[in-house]
Amino acid sequence: MAKSCCGLHSVDAPSERADGALAMTGRLGSPAALLKDGETVVLFDGTCKLCNGWAKFIIRHDRLHRIRLATVQSSQGQQLLTWAGLPTDHFNTIVLVATDRFFVRSDAMFEILARLPPPWPLLRGAKCVPLALRDRIYDKIALNRYRLFGRYDTSRTPMADHPQRFMSP
Repeated sequence: MAKSCCGLHSVDAPSERADGALAMTGRLGSPAALLKDGETVVLFDGTCKLCNGWAKFIIRHDRLHRIRLATVQSSQGQQLLTWAGLPTDHFNTIVLVATDRFFVRSDAMFEILARLPPPWPLLRGAKCVPLALRDRIYDKIALNRYRLFGRYDTSRTPMADHPQRFMSP
C-alpha cells in the first residue's frame, strides 16, 4: 500500500531491493513489546560517529522528550530489530520505531524531523524528492560513514539529557 511523492511508503514486511538494501517502511500487526503506547524509539549504530552525532542532535533539539534512543547493538535494539524483521548483524540504516510501525533510511530521518520542534519539521518538504533518489543518497552516505566520519572501537551512547532518554535493560 504505497502512496506517491509526499506520502507514506508502507509494506507488510521488510523486503530487499535488487541492490540488497532494505526498501520499505513497515506496519506490523502488533505493537513492539518494549514500547509503551505512543512511545517512539530511534535505533542507531553505537560504533558510528555520524550516527552518534544524530543521537546528539536529537538530544539537543528534542526538548519535549518525545524520542527515546537505543543502539542497535544493545539488547533492546536487537529485540526491536527482530520485531521489525530487520537484520540484527549488519546496520546500514537508522530505524525509528513507533508503536506498531517502523521507518528506515530517509523515511526514518523525516520521521525524526517531524517529531522535533520548529524549524526542523519544515525540512520534511524535501520528502517530495522521489524515494529512490533519497534512499540512493542515504545509502551512499551510510555505506561510507565509517570512512567519512570515523568509527568507535566499541558501541557508545552520548550523554543523556534526562534519565529516560535511553532504553535501559
